[in-house]
Amino acid sequence: MTVKPRWQRRKNARPEEILTAALEAFGDHGFAATTLDDVARRAGVTKGTIYLYYDGKEALLEAVVRETIVPNIARAEQIVAEFRGSSAELIRQMLKGWWDVIGRSALSAVPKLIIAEAANFPELARFYHREVIQRGQRLFAQVLQRGIDTGEFRPVPVAMTVRLALAPVLLSVVQKHSLYKCVPDDMDMDTLLDTHIDILLRGLAHVPAPVPAHA
Repeated sequence: MTVKPRWQRRKNARPEEILTAALEAFGDHGFAATTLDDVARRAGVTKGTIYLYYDGKEALLEAVVRETIVPNIARAEQIVAEFRGSSAELIRQMLKGWWDVIGRSALSAVPKLIIAEAANFPELARFYHREVIQRGQRLFAQVLQRGIDTGEFRPVPVAMTVRLALAPVLLSVVQKHSLYKCVPDDMDMDTLLDTHIDILLRGLAHVPAPVPAHA
């Protein structure tokens, strides 16, 4: 039996360790202020080792998005395609699921990073918009249209409603990594989400037109 040397397992784990270190460094210091040396120290490797896998900081952040956030979008797309319950319940699961997977984790730093650095790194912003924002908006729009088509939801401007539905969640992750780092807030995110979803679904509910009195 051939025994694989221990260093080989370590080498195979390096890309994941580098991406984890990059996400931590970006979250702590911001994208522009983080250097590859910072990432290398956190990952326990040399800067030269990082270049074996990634071309630079932009490539590192793109890899973080591709390896972590994008797969979660793909799973959400599959859930929506196979879901057989109500559109209201699907919206509830999507919003809560997004917060559980992204909002509560270190990945919540990514949206704030992109927003903060969009003007300085436009190609990175376009990449994130294409790979994450557009796919997420299309998926949510699909669920809204599903509810409208079945009569569960009243007709609404779908594209604008998607933006309104997602805005409170996005604002919460941005504040988590900006304002609330300086001004601690005891906001209960579970209560906020429940309240937001309740108001959203009540607004979407298809209420039959009132019957005229003479009828």
